[in-house]
Amino acid sequence: MELVQQLVNGISLGSIYALIALGYTMVYGIVKLINFAHGDVFMVGAFVGFYAIKILELSFFPALLISMAACALFGMLIERVAYKPLRNATRIAALITAIGVSLLIEYGVIYARGAQPEAYPGDVLPKETIDIFGLSISSQSLFILGVSVALMVILQFIVHKTKIGKAMRAVSYDAEAAKLMGINVDNTISATFAIGSALAGAAGVIFGTYYIKIEPLMGIIPGLKAFVAAVLGGIGIIPGAMVGGLLLGVIEALVSAFGYSLWRDGVAFIVLILILIFRPSGLFGKNIKEKV
Repeated sequence: MELVQQLVNGISLGSIYALIALGYTMVYGIVKLINFAHGDVFMVGAFVGFYAIKILELSFFPALLISMAACALFGMLIERVAYKPLRNATRIAALITAIGVSLLIEYGVIYARGAQPEAYPGDVLPKETIDIFGLSISSQSLFILGVSVALMVILQFIVHKTKIGKAMRAVSYDAEAAKLMGINVDNTISATFAIGSALAGAAGVIFGTYYIKIEPLMGIIPGLKAFVAAVLGGIGIIPGAMVGGLLLGVIEALVSAFGYSLWRDGVAFIVLILILIFRPSGLFGKNIKEKV
């Protein structure tokens, strides 16, 4: 019974990792950039949702939509100001810039509102226990899993069935050829940042309602774990990010269930080391040979 409850909690947590990981993998798939500021967009989303619920007195879904919209705009701003000028620069320059943007966001938020944590109101989501086949499962866990899966399905629809999704896939495959075919590459990259950041904002609100406490440095560990999830599934591959996030959440839950909760955070980085040693392309990735 306890193990099943832990697994459900792990899948719910993994769905949050998956939402954040999707932003990493989408941006990498388009511009080959590891956006280490993405975890801080997740943090900003959590605070936007908190203030929408606390000050504007909105319910969960309106707060979720406001947070997604705010983070989409924020992600586009980051891309235009910090990354677009470095489009043709070396990857290390873009990577260092991403780390700098991350620190700027973290300490900018601390300067603006202080470092003290906030607590989401406890009545945002219903806290009931549902009996399924004799198993007692938290309604919060099921609700979070349902919202996360719905957002992933919407993303899949956008990527495969809409004009902007087709443009994103074309730019990911060959940006120069896409430009010759009349696709606005700059707008497509901005849209990719917007969609990825919106999903991170949604993950921030979901995380806040589930774990209650939020603070300006909260994006560091979930952001790194989501990066591990993206690498685990295959960086640049959208289904891989989804599966990697869910799998990482289940692994963490099993570690806690077997009494090794102190290793809960460390196990993600053990997984990263193992995947880089034995399957560096990830679970869904393919090894591609390059001539040097």
